[in-house]
Parts: sequence; C-alpha cells; structure tokens
Amino acid sequence: MRKHAPQEPAIDLSPSPGDEVKTTTCYMCACRCGIKVWLSDGRIRYIQGNPDHPVNQGVLCAKGSAGIMQHYSPARLDKPLLRVGERGKGEFREIEWDEALRIAANWLAPIRERNPDELAFFTGRDQSQALTGWWAQQFGTVNYAAHGGFCSVNMAAGGLYTLGGSFWEFGEPDWEHSRYLMLWGVAEDHDSNPIKLGLGRLKASGAKIVAVNPVRSGYGAIADEWIGIRPGTDGLFAFALIHELLKADRIDLDYLVRYTNAHWLVIRNPGGADDGLFARDGEGRALCWARGLPDDASQGRAHPADAIDIAPAVVGEYSLPDGRRVVPVFHLVAERYLDPQYAPDAVSERCGIPAETIRRIARELAEAAFEQAITLPIAWTDAYGRQHAEMTGRPVSMHAMRGISAHSNGFHTCRALHVLQLLLGAVDTPGSFRYQPPFPKPIPPPNRPGKTRQPNGALDAAPLGFVHSPEDLVVDADGQPRRIDHAFSWAYPLSAHGMMHTVIRNAWAGDPYKIDTLMMFMANMSWNSAMNTGETIGWLTDRGEDGEYRIPRIIYADAYASEMTAYADLVLPDTTYLERFDAISLLDRPISDADSASDAIRHPVVDAAQQREGRDVRGFQSVLLELGARLGLPGMVHDDGSPRYRDYADYIVRHERAPGVGLLAGWRGEHGELEAKGPPNPQQLQRYIDNGGFWRSHVPESARYYKMANRGYLDWAQKMGFIGHADPIVLQLYSETIQKFRLAAQGHGAQQPPPEHRERVATYFDPLPIWYEPFEGAQVDQVDAKFPLSAVTQRPMFMYHAWGSQNAWLRQIVARNYLYLHPDTGARHGIADADWITMESHHGRITVQARFAANVQADTVWTWNAIGKRRGAWRLDKDAPESRKGFLMNHLISDITPKGDYANADPVTGQAAWFDLRVSIRKADAAQNARGESEPQFAPLAFAQAEPGPLRYGAEFRARRAGGKREQD
Repeated sequence: MRKHAPQEPAIDLSPSPGDEVKTTTCYMCACRCGIKVWLSDGRIRYIQGNPDHPVNQGVLCAKGSAGIMQHYSPARLDKPLLRVGERGKGEFREIEWDEALRIAANWLAPIRERNPDELAFFTGRDQSQALTGWWAQQFGTVNYAAHGGFCSVNMAAGGLYTLGGSFWEFGEPDWEHSRYLMLWGVAEDHDSNPIKLGLGRLKASGAKIVAVNPVRSGYGAIADEWIGIRPGTDGLFAFALIHELLKADRIDLDYLVRYTNAHWLVIRNPGGADDGLFARDGEGRALCWARGLPDDASQGRAHPADAIDIAPAVVGEYSLPDGRRVVPVFHLVAERYLDPQYAPDAVSERCGIPAETIRRIARELAEAAFEQAITLPIAWTDAYGRQHAEMTGRPVSMHAMRGISAHSNGFHTCRALHVLQLLLGAVDTPGSFRYQPPFPKPIPPPNRPGKTRQPNGALDAAPLGFVHSPEDLVVDADGQPRRIDHAFSWAYPLSAHGMMHTVIRNAWAGDPYKIDTLMMFMANMSWNSAMNTGETIGWLTDRGEDGEYRIPRIIYADAYASEMTAYADLVLPDTTYLERFDAISLLDRPISDADSASDAIRHPVVDAAQQREGRDVRGFQSVLLELGARLGLPGMVHDDGSPRYRDYADYIVRHERAPGVGLLAGWRGEHGELEAKGPPNPQQLQRYIDNGGFWRSHVPESARYYKMANRGYLDWAQKMGFIGHADPIVLQLYSETIQKFRLAAQGHGAQQPPPEHRERVATYFDPLPIWYEPFEGAQVDQVDAKFPLSAVTQRPMFMYHAWGSQNAWLRQIVARNYLYLHPDTGARHGIADADWITMESHHGRITVQARFAANVQADTVWTWNAIGKRRGAWRLDKDAPESRKGFLMNHLISDITPKGDYANADPVTGQAAWFDLRVSIRKADAAQNARGESEPQFAPLAFAQAEPGPLRYGAEFRARRAGGKREQD
C-alpha cells in the first residue's frame, strides 16, 4: 500500500496587515510618534510605528497600537448637541451644524461687540495652540489659556528664564555620549518612545541611570539606582548636591564664565532701587570685574562682561567708580549654597535620603563630569569669533518632568536643577542635556502677553507670553487682575501658560468680573482635570438669585462623551485624530531632536462621514475658523466678509504668522523648493503625505553643541526663523527679571504690587533658586498635624488622560486603580493588603481599596491617574469597574490653599500644585468594606451605554481571511 507524505498546513509567513497603508502622526499621548495605519476595505486593520520617523524610529507603545479602539470608541460623539435638560444631566437633542454654528455665533457676536473679555476660551490637551491662541487674539479676549498651567508651566518657565530652553519637549539628554543620567520626577507618560530608545542606548553603553522619584515604576524600575525621595523636596536635594560640589571645588568655572552670567556684577545697595540689578555701562552692557588688562592696576576694574580674552573675577566684593558695591553672581551662588543649612546632614531627614547617599551621588556626578570628559573632533566657531578645534563636554545629563513641576515650590526646583547642570558645565555640551530646535531662545523669550486691543478689536499680541518686568503684567490701574484666571497678575506673575485650573471657580465667583461664555476644548474640567472635583461640579451648575446659571453659557468641543460633555449647553463634536488634518508645528509644540528640526502633520486616513451611519463631526480647528468667519474676526475674512480659509487644512497651508513663516516649515515656496521660510506652497500638505507625514532638517554638524554660543547654530537658527537675531544667549544663574519683581514689592518702580501681595512677591521672587515647604504641608501642619502622608498620582505608560483610559484594549490591561502604599505604611496604620480604606485630606474624604507595593517611599501613597470614571460617562457600562471601584484623588485636592488666600499653585507661575497633597489613611468601616465600592459616587450621566457583550473587533477580518483561504483551497 502506497504511503502518502504528511500534508503540511498552508501558512502565510508574511501576511499583509491590510490592503492599503497610510502614514500619519499618533495622538495617543504627547509623544507624537510617526505611525503607519493599515486599512482593509476602508476600515482600520492595524497601526504600527513608522521606522523612518525621527521621533520613534518605528517603536510604538500600547497606546499607539490601541489607536484603533480610540477611533472606534463607542464614546464617540456623532452630531452637535444642544442641552434640553438641567446642566450636568447629560440630556441633549441632536442638531445640525448650521444651527450649532448659528447659536455659537449669536452668543459670541454681542460679547465681541460689548467686551471680548467676557469670553473665556480655555483648551486642554490639544496640540494646536498656534491656532487657538491666534484665534483668541483675533477675538480680542485676554482670557485664553492652555493645558500647561496645570501640567508643566513650572518646567517651561523655570527653563526658559534660566537656559532659554527646558526639559520636557524642549530638550533631551545626549543619549549617545552621556555616562550618567539623572531622571527627576519622570513618569512614563510623556515622550515615552524616545526615552525608551534613549534608555536602551544608555544601558547598552554601561552608563549609570539614577531615578529620583517617590515611586519606582517604568523607567525607575530599570534604573541602576532609585532614590525614593519625599515629594516636594527635590530642590532641597539639588541644593545639597550643589553644596557638596562647591565645597569640593568640583565645578566648571571656565564653562560658567564663557556661557553664563556667573561673572556679571550684581549691585549691593540694600533698600535702593538698583539693589540686585546688574551693573551696566553707558551702552547697557553688563559689567564684570577683570584683572590683568593692559591699562589696569593690579586690583582690576569693571569691564564689559561679554569681552573675550579677559580674566574676570567670580568672587569678591568691589567698588565701581561711583562708589556702588558689587559682587559677581558666582559669589552670591557660593555664599548661598555653601550655607550649612544645605549640607547633606541638614537636608537628609526632610528629603528621606541618607546623607551618605547624597554625598556619594555628588561624588559620582563630579567623577562623570570631570574624570570622564568627552571630546569630539569637531571644529566650531563660537559667537565671539573664536575658533575651536574640538568640542569638549561633561557627560552628565538630566531629564525632569511633572514630578518636580507640579508643586507650589516647583518653579524654584526646576531652576535649582538647571543651576546644578550649569555648575557642572553640563548644558548643551557633548554628553549632557541638549537643546532641541527651535531652542534655545533669548532669555526670557521676546513675546510678551497681549493686553491692549487694537482698533479692529484684536489684541496687540497673543494672550500668552513671557513677562519681562512688572510693566508686562495684565493688571488694571489698581494692580488688580484683568484675566479671569488671574494669570499675569501680582499673585502669579510669570504664568506663561495661563491658569486653566482657576477659571471655573473665578467665573462662578465673578472674580474679577462675570463672564458670559466659557468655551473649552478637550478639557475634562468636571472630572479628572479638576482640582476640587465636587465643588467644580457645583460651580458649573450653580444658579444666581435670578435663577440663571452663574456661568451663563458653556460651549464644549470634544470627540467623546466625557464627564465634561454633560455640563455643556452646546456640544461641538470633534473628529478623531485619524479623520482630520493637524499641524505639529515648530510654532507650537515641536517634535525636533537635538540634531535636527522637525515638524509633521496628521491627515485623514479615513473619511469621518463614512465611519458610522448618521455621524456628522468636524475638526474643531476648522469649526473655529468658520466661527471666526461668521463673526468677521480679523484675519479670518476677506474685505468683502467672505471666509479667508476654507478649513484648517487651507489655513495650515496659506496662513503666515510673519512673512514667509507658516505653521509648517517643510516644502515652502511656490514649488516646495524652500524650507523654514518662504511663500505658501499649494501642494505642501501633499508633499508631507508623500514623505511619510513629516519634514526634517538637520542641524549642521559643527552647530550641534553649544547652541547658545555657537556661531554656526545661531546663524542657522536665525535663517530658519527660530530667533530674531544671532546674538549669543547668556545662561542665567541669577535672574535679573525676577529681581525686578522683588524690587517692585519693596516699593521701587512705576508698577508695584497692591499691599496684599507685597510680602508674597518679595519672598518668592528670589533671583537665585530657593526651597520652601510646599504650601499645603506647611499650612495644614500649622493647624493640624493629622495628615502625615504625601499622596501623588502617576499616569501609566499604557494610558494617557481620561480619553486613553476609556480605550477598550487598554482597559484590558487596567480597568480600575488601587491606592498603593508601602507594607510598612500599612502596618503603621493597621491596614492589610486589599483592605478598603478611608483617605482624608484637609479638603475632603474618599474610600478606596489599598494594595501593598514596596516600590514607593514609605511616607508616600500613590495611584494611577484618570482611570476612575463617573457612571454613565464615556458610554461605559453602568457597572464598569472604573466607576464602581476606580477613583480619583482629585476629590481630595483643593483648588485653593488651606488658608484660602491663594490658588493651590506655585506663587511665581501659577502652576497647579497637584502633588502637594497631604493625607491620612485608616481602615474603612465594616459596611464600606462589605460594599466594596469607591466613594464618593455621583448620579449617573444620561449618555446611552455601549452595546453589551464582548468586543470582537478584528474577528470579521480573520473570518474574511479564513474564508478567502478556503475558497482558494
């Protein structure tokens, strides 16, 4: 009998993910990675990283891959909605776009005619602030702000007022050459794929990675050393490191004199109007004390500090010819930080770090910086004309994020880290922190906040900007705030991103005046983006004595039925990120790396009109432009009143912020032959699509380091339009800008703070970084010491804000959160693993389930952020674990300080102090344990729930594929 050979199964070893692929930009976090979206029969089949993209080089995280479920989310909105029930119930009727835009225009037109400031326009985690800020400017309202005020403004302002750049999205470690990396307060949510790539390179090269964070997760888990610091004490730790470096004389004086104001002379004239200012010559140039000049006596004399080939003093007190006493900046630095109060033994207990660990870290930093110096054989010319045959650097790098920023002392903490970097000579040298174009900028950046309306009703500048002196504040003749959020006022002078977290309370209270309409985009301010969630919900629904809502009208734009959607009077449904054009612009939030300038687009990979029957949504940016045209806003209409722009895609291509400067830098000019600057190119978007969705221009090799003082870089940056002039940017150890505010508080100058703010400004506007106890801890301890624990949140690597934690695929990773505490902490409080506990702050109380985890500093408790949901929101099932068991710490966080005198915010920038929270914990009572449900619970929202049953997206593709194979067989 003949034997048959066994039949091998037919296996396709190279299956195609789909029948069409399009490249665009991810929107699942702030990383903005390049992605390839595979389609099958017009439906999204698969999302993968784009290996050619400069941001992620093909790497993609769980969030990016789950973009399919973001697009097909049951929570998507389908049509414009007009409220029909009580505000907050989620009861609406669907309307058509023409009616929605007519209603919005009818609400806004009288405001612009009467007083544009009666519109408060606040945007959340959008990535189009170059448009939204410009729109607010044309409307004429000063009341515009973006997400950064409750996210990262301390980081941005601390860096931009010190280095002309900052951590976060403006710079990166030198992943190739660094030998020692310190991560300060870095969770896994921002810039995650580039950081993962970089950390992999450092691990492979044998560099040491140190993570400073109360919680060890993600990046900290792979670090060589974890420093479990007490929240809010990072600045104190930095000062102890500075103390040790100064004491051991392990600092880079040559770098300090070349690139910083360390040798600039500061006037010592206590009580005088010039005290603490820089001594300058008749031409306004800062002076130093130079010795060895040809016509000098041995004692030296004052000399322009920007001169080359001089030997300036960095310590000592000197007399100017007019008798004024002066000292170099570095003298003040040494005088302050050599003080015994900053010695490791003095700060150890408060920081929760052993003194010997602090001393060892300081030694390791010095060894890496000075014993392992990097030299690259690259010739370059500095801004003063000196030629150098090579580039030498200190291979110590630092990266920091919200963990150090979201405190009431965060601005000075950020500056403290930058001073530490500068003392080591570790800013934009080989191996250190590096700027990403278009940074560095002049210090401070030149754009000031707009505050004066022109004859056409538009503001003289964009509403957000950088204050240079008290004269730039947006205050009235009595020094009181002109903005509804109190940004750029004497209470929060350097609030460069605005203060989104204060707008709802102030609008409700009519402080400093009543507004008519609150317009918000992608800002879940009634839930996870609210400090003081319960009261915020009350303010949104409260009525005055006349029976009308105290915030008369709320227009809200979002793609999803979030908690905030329920509080709108008019809902404008946005597209998903795969259905619209976007510009990831150098004018906004760049995606450059240290060696190149880059920008990118999103474009519709699917047609919104064909995604679900009856669905009629529009990109909010296009809606804004149409609304602006209906209102006749400057720049949005032609002389005959017709719309200037067809939609946002048309605006991206044709709008010019300055002659030749638009939202996109690639393929400019009539035929796309120019970059960075040039006339609009009608085919520009298609050129981006044809080239993977991004543009990239490499920095010349000789210009990639020392950008603040590299002639090659400064000339290149000016040519590209990044800076207005090619003068060197002197890094600021000591901030004269900040000293001007202190002088005003001491009674000097034309603009002075009202009496109630004088002490505050004089205290916290110190030109050198300071540390003080975060406000909540200091104030509750004065009254009641029963809140011994710090409480913080982190966003998980696999989710991002509320919209990520409603994603069906990502929910399979985590669908509820716990309060994590160290086992020793549980033992101290009589709590067992998995107990339900009561957690209390000075402001509120919640019930949550606890789990033990040893990856947390023992005086700190923590949880994942934005997972807890309100019942009915996001069209989740009414018994979804996010609602029954998940929770927010936001219910415990007050929007004002315990004293009630100021916002719960940094006094310099207004940054929301989310991580100052102090709590107590105890085991919940038996009834709460038996119920097994988090508290508080709110009435469910009336949104329709998604279809019950398991989600089987993708099954049809597999079935079709299997059917096709059977037919072929």
